[in-house]
Amino acid sequence: MVAHKPDRTLGVFWLNASETFINIQYSPSDHQDDKTPPVKRRRAEPQTDVHWLSESGMIDCMVLLGPSPQQLFAQYAQLTGYQALPPLFALGYHQCRWNYIDEADVKSVDAGFDRHSIPYDVIWLDIEHTDGKRYFTWDPVHFPEPAKLQQHLEKKNRKLVIISDPHIKVDPSWSLYCEARDGGHFVKDREGQIFKGSCWPGESSYLDFSSSATRAWYSRCFSLDKYKGSTPLLFVWNDMNEPSVFSGPELTMLKDAVHCGDWEHRDLHNLYGFYQHMATVEGLITRSGGLERPFVLSRSFFAGSQRLGAVWTGDNVANWEYLKISVPMVLSLSLAGIAFCGADVGGFIQDPEPELLVRWYQAGALQPFFRGHSANVTNRREPWLFGDEVTAAIRTVIQQRYSLLPYWYTLFHQAHTSALPPLRPLWVEFPEEESTFSVDSQYMLGGALLACPVTEPGIQEIKVLLPGSDDIWYDIHSALVYKGGRTLSLPVTLDTVPVFQRGGSVVCRSVGSCSCTADPDCNLLSPQGTADGELYLDDGHSFRYRDRKAFCLRRFSMLSGRLPAGEEGTFDCNTVIQSVTLLGVKSKPSAVIVHASGKEIWH
Repeated sequence: MVAHKPDRTLGVFWLNASETFINIQYSPSDHQDDKTPPVKRRRAEPQTDVHWLSESGMIDCMVLLGPSPQQLFAQYAQLTGYQALPPLFALGYHQCRWNYIDEADVKSVDAGFDRHSIPYDVIWLDIEHTDGKRYFTWDPVHFPEPAKLQQHLEKKNRKLVIISDPHIKVDPSWSLYCEARDGGHFVKDREGQIFKGSCWPGESSYLDFSSSATRAWYSRCFSLDKYKGSTPLLFVWNDMNEPSVFSGPELTMLKDAVHCGDWEHRDLHNLYGFYQHMATVEGLITRSGGLERPFVLSRSFFAGSQRLGAVWTGDNVANWEYLKISVPMVLSLSLAGIAFCGADVGGFIQDPEPELLVRWYQAGALQPFFRGHSANVTNRREPWLFGDEVTAAIRTVIQQRYSLLPYWYTLFHQAHTSALPPLRPLWVEFPEEESTFSVDSQYMLGGALLACPVTEPGIQEIKVLLPGSDDIWYDIHSALVYKGGRTLSLPVTLDTVPVFQRGGSVVCRSVGSCSCTADPDCNLLSPQGTADGELYLDDGHSFRYRDRKAFCLRRFSMLSGRLPAGEEGTFDCNTVIQSVTLLGVKSKPSAVIVHASGKEIWH
């Protein structure tokens, strides 16, 4: 829990994995009886009372003293871990559906993105890709050559993600089930027998990820020799891992089910998905000999899940209310250390109208995890199925996402090293401005960009709070300049994505067209003669940045008309700065001099 007032940010971390009830009561600043004469009234400070009640476990409570938001984030990360640095492709666009029918369908969708010049990096397969919903298998009819399918995608530098849930089909003829059963890897019931519940395969048993032996066994299941049809380009999605039990109370596991060490499920329910996430991540790292960064998305998570990878907000509905609420949801996750988060674009359930779909792509492109997803009972929803106008609008916003990938990647480097979340409520950057405290419809992307996605239908004008009375803001599309400390009324059309860059910031962007994650270039913004910013580069996929310091961190700082670029790290790359754009220059420069490798170039 995070609390903030103009001069201090505090946190309370209640460490408990059992079912927990939290009651918050607010007391206004003046809560005295109306009968009290005004002359005798005393102004009382506003107060928030919080009641924590956990079903089991012990009281393990830590207070984080801040006092700044940035210090609070670092204190929490020191307790629970820093955000994992994702591979670069994971910050691109992901295309998912329950389910793409077969290999030909996957190739057709992949070709559709190229045909319509829409970049993307990853295509996903849901439960129907398996043989009878047995995980670590492939449907022999619809996906007979999965390795060749992954190689087909590899030619375009694209990846495949498959789903792997924690329930295992009860099937004595299936070797993986027998191996788990005979190895004692399943959760037990209160009588000591293997717990059984129903999920997608029908009758299922559930792996006991609280056991280190079970996690190690599960990790080995991802090895290339054991997971037939898998390649190093295959990544993983852990779903249904609360765990979901269709036949259970509240659709989850009985609280008296027994885990390793005789712990009841009630004691560690909220850790179950965390442990599966951990085992999957370790499996992918081990698969690569410890060299490659994994990508694993999990629906269930706990304090510390940021060390493992990405999460999303779960099954949502294709309506405007769900689009609107996705913004405060990902802001809350970001404040809680879960920086790599997002909501399914378009809504998982039901069919979005074209306007809603466009607005959701615009909002999703401004969230860390960017995936379009839909249920099997909905109409197909590839971006080119709604007419040329919608296709063009979606293409534009995805291309804008890719142009900002160098900035996104740099923000994730900051999250990985200093715990600063890429998505920040306005008050994190403007902690003394009370006008920002209750704003949850707009937010900061790092310290430089302010985003205000349109989340209501038929809007022709939107109000945007531009904080900072001493700041100036530039519309990144029109380059129009606005003074801070005001609420702006901005006309909008279906194509409008309100994003503003803060004066005094440097934001690096990619230029040119691409079909997936591309090499970065640089773009600069300056308001009053000074500007600062960073660009982080590495190979985008390995742990060499950590083990061999193979990275490049360029720090740009403009002062007195000069833009030096300091450099840290040993990563040697061929990335070049093709152009520098300055806004806010008050007089035309008499000359521009570029210093490169000891040479001076005059313009």
